[in-house]
Amino acid sequence: MNTQMTPAVASEPLVRFSGVQKTYDGEHLVVRSLDLDIQRGEFLSLLGPSGSGKTTTLMMLAGFESPTAGDIMLDGKQITTTPPHKRNFGMVFQNYALFPHMTVAQNVAYPLTVRKVPKAEQAVRVKKALDMVRLSGMGDRLPTRLSGGQQQRVALARALVFEPQLVLMDEPLGALDKQLREHMQLELKELHRQLGVTFVYVTHDQGEALTMSDRVAVFNEGVIQQLAAPQALYETPSNRFVAGFVGDSTVLHGTLQTDGNGQASVALAGLNASLQGLNVNQVSVGAPVEACVRPERIALHTALPAAHNVLAAQVAGIVYYGDHVRLQCALGAEQAQAIVKLPLSHPSALQAPAMGSTVYLEFEPQHTRLYAL
Repeated sequence: MNTQMTPAVASEPLVRFSGVQKTYDGEHLVVRSLDLDIQRGEFLSLLGPSGSGKTTTLMMLAGFESPTAGDIMLDGKQITTTPPHKRNFGMVFQNYALFPHMTVAQNVAYPLTVRKVPKAEQAVRVKKALDMVRLSGMGDRLPTRLSGGQQQRVALARALVFEPQLVLMDEPLGALDKQLREHMQLELKELHRQLGVTFVYVTHDQGEALTMSDRVAVFNEGVIQQLAAPQALYETPSNRFVAGFVGDSTVLHGTLQTDGNGQASVALAGLNASLQGLNVNQVSVGAPVEACVRPERIALHTALPAAHNVLAAQVAGIVYYGDHVRLQCALGAEQAQAIVKLPLSHPSALQAPAMGSTVYLEFEPQHTRLYAL
């Protein structure tokens, strides 16, 4: 009997948002009818621009904001009205929120003190938490004597020390410099792998979300536009917003048409040319669409290739990025420039075509996605 029930229990999410809405003024919905399941042990990022609803969603999960409508369930139990201190969640903020008059060890021990954990057990747990974030031997220091990265580690240790069901993080790496931020991303990912605790992470940085997450929920105007694993999110965006917000894209506009075989294509504005692609949103023939292609998916040729889906362009800019070269290619007055990303191993990266010279851009149909406007 238990064996039969195990799959059903395992499939139950740790957290479920059901029809959740949030408004502050009674008119404008910051979060609109949110349905979201958070799985046990996953690293879920809430990604989106400012005002998209991602932070409000996190604050409702934490208990600092109350939904205007809908339910939030934890382990199948209603927590919509449960106060924050009874939710047993760890929190990490961008500003660290450390007590400056307390030592590192006292800061980390604070959640245990509030929970009336015996002093001896506190010392063991604090040491373990500091070891976990590689701050062994720094327990007696004051936070002001630490670097930004070390202070963030203290905040993380404090969030983990009481073994919470869930760790919520709101832009925790936003105040760090680029190199340290990228280093901390890898550390957080590894820490999550070791602990198996559920992480929910808010960010506006798409690179950060792609680097760390098991799944990413892309928010815009209070709605999840797409919820997927990082690779699926990058390779197969579900709409024009996601394609533009996650990663770089060359964007061409025109009108949807079909070729003689019934395949979707776009007749490009201002050009006597069309490109075959995937009609992602099932747009009707004759409707305006935008074709989005990742810069690394565009093949560059210096001579006209014997291939379909090719456009002639003029080199308008050459930018060296260290690990790759980007060519800015002009297609005409009515189209934005096409951006082509060339790894340094590509022959044209080592000896780029001259400015103003003609090149030929090949767009593979399976990587040319046509979106409704």
